[in-house]
Amino acid sequence: MIGVRNLESLILTRHGESLANLAQQQAHQALQDPPEEIDVCDRDADVPLTERGRRQAAALGRRLAALPAHERPTVAVSSPYLRALETARIALAEMDSPLPLLVDERLRDRETGVLYRLTPHGVRVRHPREAERRERLGEFYYRPPCGESWTDVVLRLRSAYRDIDTDHAGGRVLVVAHDVVVLLTRYIVEGLTEQRVLELARTQVANCSFSRWVRRDGRLHPAEYGDTAHLAGPSAGPGRGPAG
Repeated sequence: MIGVRNLESLILTRHGESLANLAQQQAHQALQDPPEEIDVCDRDADVPLTERGRRQAAALGRRLAALPAHERPTVAVSSPYLRALETARIALAEMDSPLPLLVDERLRDRETGVLYRLTPHGVRVRHPREAERRERLGEFYYRPPCGESWTDVVLRLRSAYRDIDTDHAGGRVLVVAHDVVVLLTRYIVEGLTEQRVLELARTQVANCSFSRWVRRDGRLHPAEYGDTAHLAGPSAGPGRGPAG
C-alpha cells in the first residue's frame, strides 16, 4: 500500500443504517411511481442513524471487544459526518477500555454535488445530460457538477492514510466511514484495477460490516472483507442501504 508502511492492521467499517439509507430503500421500492428525490431534509453531513443503525453499531462494538487483545484497535478515526460519528461512539462504548477517537474530514462520504438526494430516476429526469455523461465515462471517473469522482475520493484517502500511518506507526487503526471509503480503501491497499473495483461495487458494502487488512511480510494483506457475522441477530440485521 503506497504511503502506508508502519500500521500493524487496518479495520474499516461503514456506518450503521442511516435515515437516508432507509429513505433510499423506500424510494427504490416504489416501482409504480418512482420518486425523483429521497425524503431527507438534512444536509449530508447531518443525517443521523436509525434505531436499527444504533443497534448495528453496538453489535459492531461487541465484535471489536471480542477480538483477542493483540488484535483490538488501538485508535479509531472517523468521518466527521454524524452517522459515522454516532456509529464510532456507540461501538467504542461497547469496548471495556477507552479508545482515542479522532476525526478526519478526508474520510467523509463522496460529495455528489447537484445530484444529492436524487434517485436514479430523478437524475434521468432532471439531468439527462449528466446521466448520459456518467454512462459514457463510467462510475470511476465520472464527476457530477459540484461533486467528486471516485478518483477524487482516492486522492484524499491516500493523503489521509499517509498521515494515519505516520501518526500511529505500529498501531491497529479502526476507520469508521462510508461505503465508498471502504470500497476504495480496498482499491488502494490491494492495488486493484478500475475494472475490478467496479465489479466489487456491484455488491453493496453492508452497514457496520467488518473489513480488515493485517501486516504480513512487510505489507498489508486482506483478512476479512464485508463480514456481517456479528449482525446475524434479529435486532441488528445487516442493512444494505444504496449509498452513504
